[in-house]
Amino acid sequence: MIKLYIILFLFFIASQALCQDADFFKPNHVRRELKAVKIINSLKIDGELSEPEWNLTKGASDFIQIEPMQGKPSQFVTIIKVLYNQKFLYVGVICKDPKGRKAIMATDFARDFDILKHDLVDLAFDTFNDQRNAIVFATNAYGVQRDLLSFDDIYYDIDWNGLWNVRTTRSDSGWVAEMAIPWKTLRYPKSTDSTQSWGFNAYRNRRKSNEISSFSPYPRIFTASHMNYAGVITNLQPPPPSTNIIVDPYVLVSNDRYTNFGPAQPTHSSSLKFGGDLKWAINPNSVLDLTANTDFAQADADQEVNNTTRFNVFFPEKRQFFLENASLFGVQVTVNGDAAGGSMHYQPFNSRNIGLDTSGNPIPIVGGGRFVHRSSSSNYGAIAIRQQGYDGGPETNFFVGRFSQNFGSQSRVGGMVSLKEQPGAANIESTVDGFFRIDESNSINAIFTQSTTTNTGAKGLAGIVQYFNNTNNHEIWWTESIVTKDFDPQMGFISRTDVIATTPGMNYFYRGKLLPFKSFLLSYGPGILPEVYFTSSTGKFAEADLPFYPIWFNFKDGGFFGYAIGSYWQHLTSNFSPLNVAIAPGDYHYFNQQLLLQTDPSKIINANVTLTTGTYFNGKLTTGDCKIQFAPSPHVSFLGEYNQNYFTKVGIGNTTKTVNLLILQTRLALNPRLQFTGLYQKNTLNNSDAYNLRVAWEFSPLSYVYFIYNRGVNSQLLAPQVVRQVEDHIIFKVSYFQQF
Repeated sequence: MIKLYIILFLFFIASQALCQDADFFKPNHVRRELKAVKIINSLKIDGELSEPEWNLTKGASDFIQIEPMQGKPSQFVTIIKVLYNQKFLYVGVICKDPKGRKAIMATDFARDFDILKHDLVDLAFDTFNDQRNAIVFATNAYGVQRDLLSFDDIYYDIDWNGLWNVRTTRSDSGWVAEMAIPWKTLRYPKSTDSTQSWGFNAYRNRRKSNEISSFSPYPRIFTASHMNYAGVITNLQPPPPSTNIIVDPYVLVSNDRYTNFGPAQPTHSSSLKFGGDLKWAINPNSVLDLTANTDFAQADADQEVNNTTRFNVFFPEKRQFFLENASLFGVQVTVNGDAAGGSMHYQPFNSRNIGLDTSGNPIPIVGGGRFVHRSSSSNYGAIAIRQQGYDGGPETNFFVGRFSQNFGSQSRVGGMVSLKEQPGAANIESTVDGFFRIDESNSINAIFTQSTTTNTGAKGLAGIVQYFNNTNNHEIWWTESIVTKDFDPQMGFISRTDVIATTPGMNYFYRGKLLPFKSFLLSYGPGILPEVYFTSSTGKFAEADLPFYPIWFNFKDGGFFGYAIGSYWQHLTSNFSPLNVAIAPGDYHYFNQQLLLQTDPSKIINANVTLTTGTYFNGKLTTGDCKIQFAPSPHVSFLGEYNQNYFTKVGIGNTTKTVNLLILQTRLALNPRLQFTGLYQKNTLNNSDAYNLRVAWEFSPLSYVYFIYNRGVNSQLLAPQVVRQVEDHIIFKVSYFQQF
């Protein structure tokens, strides 16, 4: 079976390497232009475009399809107009639709919403005109904001929140968005020439038919943030960059209660807390952030995961201070935005190691700062944080320094040093990395890190090198990884140590004449993702995973259906206990099958279902995961997820048991600025219940009032009996954002 998979994989690679993709085109040297018009007056942002100033320009239309018929004219008229005065850049977008408001799709009012579920327009500005980097602003038809920073269409600061305003209107002829973006939010170069031209692209997703169209066309394998395919905005006369300081102080009141935690834990406490952040844009390229008595009470709670693999689970960062400029410090090898190397995930710096314990509980942060400089030639920055001693642990200092040099067409090399320092102990990581774009389709990515732990003298090494080839027809990658036994990235994340991994993969996308049911099928996309692991300290075989996806259909509505088969080989040298099921050392070979289904994610009711069943080590395992969303209007959204792992005669004791995880989420929104969110999680693995309830009111742009209630219930062994520990936290927080 292994030989058959490898032969199939090599056959696919060879056939695709010889395949010519006529639809994969290079950037046009003649860039499409959109002329901005200067005005004197300020505009009222109401989504109407009723002021006479909007009649001073015809704007631009004639959008070109990216999906589903790349290169064809859009079937729906989109018009973009750009005005500006001394304070704001104004953008008006008219999205015409013969079905009017009946065609508009949106499932919630969450900021930085899921682009697969909404009608939207997305604007990307290359303010330095370097054809590498972009500031992106997007809105759905209800005025919900989404913004991010893009670097080479590879690295993204998705959770960057800029100060800007948008309002929308909906009618029987479509919808209209009106935006006002302060010049201070748009960092741009100082110029002796009073008139500037910026790289610019825009795309619209008419979600009812899932048609994506753009102002300046680009291959569908990329995004509108691939700025060497962008057009250009001309006739801009921005004011010279000036003092740009943002303060964001907060005040917080909390009440905490603890039940059955023992005499060492107070049963009740209350606190009053002050703190905040300061951001100083020193110049258009450099930003200094300072934070004091840092608080993340409003951050989304982590969702639990029941893990049945031998790999650690990576949880994403959700705290705003660490999310900004995360792409500069969050170096990793990626395939389509996911961690490369199959199940292997290595990130030299993981900010969750600061201010959180291993269970995700907060540790107080005294303060710190971050400096970042970005330009078309180089990027560098540093983070320094002091963490308070907590729960018997010592005070800890953290430092990260990063540098990268750009060259050629979207290539770069860089280095990073991180330090975690405690009394009598320090952990140091030294990293070199590089991304080399050979051409539009081919690239090589590499990371190498050495770790040193001073109190133990341990030194370790991790390295990942990946070749990646992508066109409109296929994605092919080959990744080699090595992580030594003593590698200890206390400032980073590694999913597995003491391993040598070979993890190639291939996905194919067929849209040719033989594709059936073209009225609703977008493409046929089989794939194969083999993984082979050896123990680095001994050189012996450790594990092999050989999944093959012979059936994978992508639907035009954004859904998919897939069927996979896989063989798995495990060589255990020590006990392995997934979900508290003890498995003895030894050699195992097992086989499973998997069904995957995603319905149209923009529908009122949509679902994502994964069912995996087959043998598992010396027994059987059936895993089901079902997510169902009910969103009768953008104001109301309910999401339920049920995960079940059913073990049959697995492990040392031939264990048969079921482990269930239930997650319920709700979002109730009066408008994009006043929302209630709720999260409930119940896990039978440890008989736990967790509630996270939050009311958030954005009373002024990026200024918030929060009311938060968190409750956690767990069963713990406190000799001689098991008790139910309960903790309740009520939090009231006000933050005020002011830009000078």
